[in-house]
Amino acid sequence: MFSSKDKKPQKNKIMERNVIAKNTTIVGDIKSDGDFRIDGSLEGTLTTDGRVIIGTNGFIKGKVEATNADIEGKFSGELLVSNTLTIKATANISGNVVVGKLSVEPGASFNATCAMKGSVKELNSIDDQKRQSEKTA
Repeated sequence: MFSSKDKKPQKNKIMERNVIAKNTTIVGDIKSDGDFRIDGSLEGTLTTDGRVIIGTNGFIKGKVEATNADIEGKFSGELLVSNTLTIKATANISGNVVVGKLSVEPGASFNATCAMKGSVKELNSIDDQKRQSEKTA
């Protein structure tokens, strides 16, 4: 009735949170599956399947690829967020940004070129439809 075949080990996915503390500077590339909170500074590339949080004293110069991001501090470079980018009122962002969804609080400094992936897909499908109708006409 209670054999070992019936019991399947459950894998609990524990999300790790990596922290770059205040007054810490890292130069280089970081790759991880867990979340990141940056209260210090990073110059380089940060790639993660998790969330990136840049605290009010945090600064990143380089490239960030993440699933979600919350920015309260400074960012300069290329920011690729597949889901939601939340920009807080204290944030200062410059560079190139590609997002799925964008939320910007009043007071934030957002001086970047921005593309929303959902919108690009919709525009491409509309262009394809126009081309199809032009071919048949």
